[in-house]
Amino acid sequence: MTYQESLDYLFTQLPMYQRTGAAAMKKDLTNIRVLLEWLGNPHEKLRCIHVAGTNGKGTTCHLLAAALQAHGQSVAMYTSPHYKDFRERIKINAEFISEEAVVDFVKRFKGSNLKIEPSFFEITVAMAFDYFAQQQPSWCIVEVGLGGRLDSTNVITPVLSVITNIGYDHTQFLGDTLELIAGEKGGIIKPGVPVIIGETQVETTPVFKELARANRSQMIFADQAYEIKLVGMRGMDNLKYFSIGLSGAETGLIVGTDLEGPHLSKNLLTAYAALLLLHGNDFEVSGESVQFGWKQVAASTYYIGRWQVLQQRKPFCIADSAHNTEGLVPVIERLKAMEKPLHIVLGVVNDKDLSKALPLFPKDATYYFVKADIPRGLPAEKLRGTAVGYGLIGEVYSSVDEGYAQAKLDACAWEATEGAVFVGGSIFTVAEVL
Repeated sequence: MTYQESLDYLFTQLPMYQRTGAAAMKKDLTNIRVLLEWLGNPHEKLRCIHVAGTNGKGTTCHLLAAALQAHGQSVAMYTSPHYKDFRERIKINAEFISEEAVVDFVKRFKGSNLKIEPSFFEITVAMAFDYFAQQQPSWCIVEVGLGGRLDSTNVITPVLSVITNIGYDHTQFLGDTLELIAGEKGGIIKPGVPVIIGETQVETTPVFKELARANRSQMIFADQAYEIKLVGMRGMDNLKYFSIGLSGAETGLIVGTDLEGPHLSKNLLTAYAALLLLHGNDFEVSGESVQFGWKQVAASTYYIGRWQVLQQRKPFCIADSAHNTEGLVPVIERLKAMEKPLHIVLGVVNDKDLSKALPLFPKDATYYFVKADIPRGLPAEKLRGTAVGYGLIGEVYSSVDEGYAQAKLDACAWEATEGAVFVGGSIFTVAEVL
């Protein structure tokens, strides 16, 4: 079996949420437990940090990884979905799992005769834990796929749980109120395991407090215990600097980071609180190491797709994979603040609630409606038809690449009023321009 044959099996033979949506969802942890038992329960041999939340969980994972690596620790990371390469999901110190290891796992699974029909996600979680157990990194940072309570990653007993925030996303699975969604994501809170909550929210705070009480878990709200202030915009080193420290303190640790994006300060605060709570777990936090690690997050952890600059000029082009209200609002505000004519390449998935997303976009932008090359993508004609009702005007293009190419041409058509190009709507749309 070749690597490509292994990928073909994973992508086409197994139910995959990114391709088919709800049909790939499993509503219990039976399959993943069977898989892990077959593998000798590799997840029990790992020291894990479990990260859930509606927005920012991927960035928080990468910030934690960068800081821990800067302390000389080897850090495995399981994240999803991937942008360009399946192996992005499973990496150690930014190095992807090898093609040979993927092939070996698929061959072993196909020959196992297990009496289950696992999903794509269940198989990849099992593959990750199996690989990490073989490699024995110092830490494993595990990002929840969807929700928390019934997510396949929720078989671990971590040393720390992190929940970044709660917003309205995947409501068909998690519930249609913030309280219900918090209950699902709070399902990663384990007995006696401390938990960091990134953002205090009126609706969700009682839910988390009750879960922490029931589990006798120490809980810290990052935005109550610590504060962060912007102290310097990007300078000669192209970094943005923040002061971060205890709430009310006169001085804090000055950190510069190569990351960008409208959610950056919240994610930094959550990651900082998590690092300090790890202090003492055979790990001592060094401010100098945190500073060093956060200056090179992108390179040291393979961080892509979030407020990523595609080109700086002629025209300025940027992509971001935010796709729900809480994620999109600050992204769009940031775009408007550029005070440039906006050319927006937009593609979404077919289960997206457009009545919540489309009203957020500016009516004075030019739109390029596209469909990402996945079965779950919403046809561009249908997207345009709905968008017109919200005052968003543009043309349909046969591919993301075609729409992006036209947007760049149009943005440079009048040199005196050069525009900016934004690509977004879903991770799959963004993936095609990276």
